[in-house]
Amino acid sequence: MTRYGYHVSHEQFDPNDLLAWVQRAESAGFEVFTASDHLHPWNERPGHAGFLWTWLGAAMQVTKGEFRSVSCPGYRYHPAILAQAMATTRHMFPGRLDCCLGSGERLNEATMGMAWPVKAERNAKLQECCELMRRLWEGETVTHHGRVVMEEVKLYTRPKTPPKIFGAAVTPGTARWLGSWADGLLTLCGGPDDDLRAVIEAFREGGGEGKPVVCQMKLAWGTDEKALREDALHTWGTNLVVGQVVWEIPTPKQFEEAAAYMTTEDLDRTVRVSTDLDQHAAWAREYAECGVDELIFHNVATNQADFIDAFGDRVLPQLR
Repeated sequence: MTRYGYHVSHEQFDPNDLLAWVQRAESAGFEVFTASDHLHPWNERPGHAGFLWTWLGAAMQVTKGEFRSVSCPGYRYHPAILAQAMATTRHMFPGRLDCCLGSGERLNEATMGMAWPVKAERNAKLQECCELMRRLWEGETVTHHGRVVMEEVKLYTRPKTPPKIFGAAVTPGTARWLGSWADGLLTLCGGPDDDLRAVIEAFREGGGEGKPVVCQMKLAWGTDEKALREDALHTWGTNLVVGQVVWEIPTPKQFEEAAAYMTTEDLDRTVRVSTDLDQHAAWAREYAECGVDELIFHNVATNQADFIDAFGDRVLPQLR
């Protein structure tokens, strides 16, 4: 049975507001939460990008649900440091934190003076980092000289069971590759469900049969469609840019420049926009039927409290 969750969008909102909203979401019936790990926001208009690991400690103390962090090892974070952050948090909150790891984007990861490699090299580095993190979680003392370097590294505080690693993919090619070694898949939806189905099928074909799939559903809900679309475009328009260029843009300001000519109609390519809660429930049901174990609602508009209450009251009961 699919579980339904709430996405904690650190690149959009103040971490204090997010702390209140995640508690509200749990009370409304959301069962699981994904939380983004950004140094920079996608644009300067929201102006937020809180530090995930500070926030997670506070959030998990005042909730009971499960969380999935969305991070990238090997650049801004050395994999040993990210493994330590994961291990300590899961030790303090047993079984409640797993990680979604991807190959990253220049906006966040090429910020510490490292060269930004091509996609194939980023994929190879991701897999190497994940293998090292798993060794650390098993209690091994790791010395490694490769794309990253470790010298006699050991984690002394570890959880009883290690976190799962969900590999992040938005294309069938990456999903197929992840199927061979990741513990699960994190992907996105918001357009035609056939796109989601192709990514999940590729993951299964690559070795992911029987492994869990987490999907973030991009949506916008409100009571006035014109105002809703304008609000969603203002906060999320920079994320309507498509193609490989997304992973190469270095600053929030340049994301704004790239999206300068986006319109409210462009939202429909990747975001489900409607004032009709029954329509949102129908879309969610379609995505869930593609083979999604956890469907995470990400309302890209700013009306987070109203969205949580409305979906908790009208949408989640339909889906269950």
